[in-house]
Formats: sequence, structure tokens, C-alpha cells
Amino acid sequence: MKEPKITDIPIWTLEAQAKLKNIPFFVRSQARQRIEAKARAAGTDIITGELVDQTRLEFGQ
Repeated sequence: MKEPKITDIPIWTLEAQAKLKNIPFFVRSQARQRIEAKARAAGTDIITGELVDQTRLEFGQ
């Protein structure tokens, strides 16, 4: 049985996209990278609003 493959391009839910837009533009790209790295570490390629919130809390934003 093959293991599921995580895609190189994660899928962002609408909620996650909206939350990302609330992050100040000057740190948004760095935040996006951190969120996507956290998703890869968790073994998922779907970025949810909950994941965005968790990542923001971990980095004190």
C-alpha cells in the first residue's frame, strides 16, 4: 500500500486565506512559509483556519 503523497503546493481553505490576509503585509510571506512548513510537518497539504491560528499563537502574533 502506498503512502499518501503531500503535494508541493498546499491547498488553502477560504477561511485560512481570509485569516492570512489579516496578517500585516510586511510579515505575510514569512507567516505563509511558517504555516506551510507546519502543515508539512503535520503530514497534511490542506491549510485550515485552525492551523493558521495555531501557528500565529506559537509565534506570538
